[in-house]
Amino acid sequence: MRPPVPPFTAATAAQKVQAAEDAWNTRDPQKVAAAYTPDTRWRNRSEFLTGRAEVEAFLTRKWATEQDYALRKALWAFTDDRIAVRFQYEWRDASGQWWRSHGNENWEFDAEGYMRRREASINDVPIREDERRIFGPRPESERGADLPLR
Repeated sequence: MRPPVPPFTAATAAQKVQAAEDAWNTRDPQKVAAAYTPDTRWRNRSEFLTGRAEVEAFLTRKWATEQDYALRKALWAFTDDRIAVRFQYEWRDASGQWWRSHGNENWEFDAEGYMRRREASINDVPIREDERRIFGPRPESERGADLPLR
């Protein structure tokens, strides 16, 4: 079991979103991949993945490229076994250019609380270093806060 499990309430959906944010901010591909079913299906931008091993390999590549990655997620909507999320993350590339990536994810869970499907649409916007606003994991005092639009 990977609580909270469906059917979700507003409180348990928010808890699931925060747990995902916390895990992704570790930048540990194995830890993050463990939240998905063994046969999970993903769409991330234009990549289509199947299974934990592909997810783990993808995340390893992602965090090798997206340096100083820091993420914020916000609950958008939920049903019994699905959650929609808005997110933003900031990172810099090998040349030192900073980016803010905005997106939406749709998640579907199995009865044990593992994510069996994830679809992510993401846009990247170049930013100056002095425009950054996401620094490391979210402080306890900011948990549950919504995200600005830009």
